[in-house]
Amino acid sequence: MTPENAPERRLSAKERLAIPRQHMPERPGPERAGDFEEVNLGLTEQLALREAQRCLQCKNPPCVEGCPVGIDIGGFLRLIAGGDIIGAARLVRRDNNLPAVTGRVCPQETQCEALCVRCQSDAPVAIGWLERFAADYAAAHGGEQAETPAARTGHKVACVGSGPAGITCAGELAKLGHEVTLFEAFHKAGGVLVYGIPEFRLPNAIVERELENLQALGVKVECNVVIGRTLTMGQLFEEEGFAAVFIAIGAGLPVFLRAPGENLKGVYSANEYLTRTNLMGAFQFPRYDTPIIAGRRVCVVGGGNVAMDAVRTSKRLGAEASILVYRRSRAEMPARAEEVKHAEEEDIGFELLTAPVAILGDEHGWVRGLQCLRMTLGEADASGRRRPIPVAGSEFVIDCDLVIVALGTSANPLLTQTTPQLKVNKYGYIEVDEHLRTSIAGVFAGGDIVRGSATVILAMGDGKKAAQGIDAYLKSRPQKG
Repeated sequence: MTPENAPERRLSAKERLAIPRQHMPERPGPERAGDFEEVNLGLTEQLALREAQRCLQCKNPPCVEGCPVGIDIGGFLRLIAGGDIIGAARLVRRDNNLPAVTGRVCPQETQCEALCVRCQSDAPVAIGWLERFAADYAAAHGGEQAETPAARTGHKVACVGSGPAGITCAGELAKLGHEVTLFEAFHKAGGVLVYGIPEFRLPNAIVERELENLQALGVKVECNVVIGRTLTMGQLFEEEGFAAVFIAIGAGLPVFLRAPGENLKGVYSANEYLTRTNLMGAFQFPRYDTPIIAGRRVCVVGGGNVAMDAVRTSKRLGAEASILVYRRSRAEMPARAEEVKHAEEEDIGFELLTAPVAILGDEHGWVRGLQCLRMTLGEADASGRRRPIPVAGSEFVIDCDLVIVALGTSANPLLTQTTPQLKVNKYGYIEVDEHLRTSIAGVFAGGDIVRGSATVILAMGDGKKAAQGIDAYLKSRPQKG
């Protein structure tokens, strides 16, 4: 930041309170709905400085309580406000191995920003936008520095799964001096960050940059390795010489409607649809000749972030009408408010208080429509949201030729079925104790394979916690060699 942009003096609390929340520039809806370029453009230096000045620098900042990885939020905001953006980026990276990622996809509005004291009077400080700004600025100005790892311990650790939990755990362990190998089943590392989140929300180049930072710490990345098939858990210990293993394979088994017609041609799970598009490059046809049904009229069933990603992707793949079908109202929708707003700006249709009951097909076995019921809302259910109740006689059909089901995921049983001594619960998720230790000595687990579907930052929090547990476990063992 240039000297003329730097603040001349420390602002008083009254002056900070007088600054309104700044707005992040974004591309216009009609323009961006036709491509996969990033929607949000990021804060300028001037906007970032002004937004950071809104932080009241609380003595005991409650915002940190809402951060699963414990970033020194007040500290990095103070550095930005003072013009030391590189210092701010390095402070964030001390606690967060993926700042450019979480600055884009972390639900700050329900975590750190929700606890910002400014919520009592106006809008919270834009912590997520500033985290993204600092990370991007450091990358653009050569300010990203790989932390010097501690002296080598001689212990080898395997991290299974290269999503946010695996990346975080691997990075933390490498900093502690352990020899870490990150195993990925797909041909490209990044996990859900590259197969599940579209480029218009999280460019793959950002993830690749973070993986390069990880490798700079000494972490080895091995792709096309399916633990449970290519190598068993037993082989990791007995043949590969690993002293500990962290399982972070996510929860990649799609959940379907269990309604008539789900076997028709033109029905996708959101997992497959997004993986074909994001990881396998279907959106770059003909450069990547990945088969995908684009659809003229597309219905996406669900109301979460994955549903929003899928319906907005279908628009970009050329659909004339992209429609989100959700059984509750907008107020109960679990997707981030920003994603809902962006979808509306991109002319996505919303069929709210609508529940699919069957998928209809033509004489050739292709989807021709989605049969639905109107719903009304009753009392709150176990999720805390009002329970949808069918309205008698309200059946209707939405004409469509593609249906994408985005109702969540469950545990993929491949690894756990080949490791019978690994204890799982009735839903197939791995059971762990408070230190993320599993039923097998030296094996830890975290992220979605423990929690079920959760957020990137919660998975990262698990990765960080598991690294601490693994380090303690390894220190309790004699060093080899």
